Amino acid sequence: MLDHYLRGTKDYLLNMLARPLYKIPPNLITVVSLVVGLAAGVMLAGQLYLAGFLLWALNRLLDGLDGAIARETGQQTDFGGYLDILADFVVYAVIPIALVVGQPSISGFLVLAFLLAAFYVNSASWMYLSAILEKRKHGSRATGELTTVTMPEGLIGGAETVLFFSLFIVWPQQLVPLFVLMAVLVLVTAGQRLVWAARHL
Repeated sequence: MLDHYLRGTKDYLLNMLARPLYKIPPNLITVVSLVVGLAAGVMLAGQLYLAGFLLWALNRLLDGLDGAIARETGQQTDFGGYLDILADFVVYAVIPIALVVGQPSISGFLVLAFLLAAFYVNSASWMYLSAILEKRKHGSRATGELTTVTMPEGLIGGAETVLFFSLFIVWPQQLVPLFVLMAVLVLVTAGQRLVWAARHL
């Protein structure tokens, strides 16, 4: 939801930070971002929350820089976009799993399952819709989006995900209500896309 409003500022800042890194292949930055995200998970599983948060923040920064470098240097490719989203999904699974492993409980594992199930449903809600829109020539190229494929908007987008995951890390004592809240909002987002698809497809 906030991505649309933050896009201009975010792209401006990322482009400034990316300039000294133009000689680095964007896909290499994506891989480094993935490794950093996995390292964040290791730290969080060990209850090293400050280190985990710093690595999570670095992961998100690198995730933005790879796309900025690719666009500014003419290296944007379909494979790069695919690798980027795959790396994102790995990290988005690892962080909540690591947090629950770090302080295991029955309730923690139950809400973790609920959150990951919501992610699973949400992934289907936007990925297949994106594929249909691309097939109908209404994809990212037609709409002028900077992503490889069109990203249908909803209540929970990239900015909200970063915010929630940051809250998970800095407030691990409240994982159960935070996981439940995010899962519900993610399912609402999937429902929004279902309604949109029913009206427009």
